[in-house]
Amino acid sequence: MADRDKIAQQFMEALPHSKALGMRLVDMKDGCATIDMPYDEKLVGDPETGVIHGGAVSALMDTCCGAAAMCHPKNLGGTATIDLRIDYMRAATPGQRITARAECYHVTRSVAFVRATASDEDADNPVAAATGAFTVEGGR
Repeated sequence: MADRDKIAQQFMEALPHSKALGMRLVDMKDGCATIDMPYDEKLVGDPETGVIHGGAVSALMDTCCGAAAMCHPKNLGGTATIDLRIDYMRAATPGQRITARAECYHVTRSVAFVRATASDEDADNPVAAATGAFTVEGGR
C-alpha cells in the first residue's frame, strides 16, 4: 500500500462521524478527493419526503474538502477547517448515494483553498457546491 493510500485510510478511520455516516473514501491524491455516503433512513431530515438532512451533506462535503487539502503536495501534514460555505441547490433524491468531489486549487504557506460539489446519481445536477479554506502544515 502506498504512503498516500495509508494516509487516506488512516484519515477516514480517525473520523468517528465519517464512520457513523457510512462515508467511504473513493479516491484521494494530488489535492483531489472523492468520498461517498450511502442513503440511510437514520439521516433523513424530512420524514414526509425521505430527503437526507443538509447536515449530513455538510459533513460529507467538509470531510471531502479536508481530504483534498490534506493530500495536496504542498501540505505536509493534517488540516482543519477555517471556513466552509455550502450552497444547497436541490434536495438529494431519496434512496440514492451522495458523492462529494473536492479539489484543492490553491495553497499558501498557511491556507489551502478548496472547492467541491456533491451529487446523487444525477451527477450533472449537483445537490450542493462548496468553497472553503483549510489550514496547511509545513506549506512551501
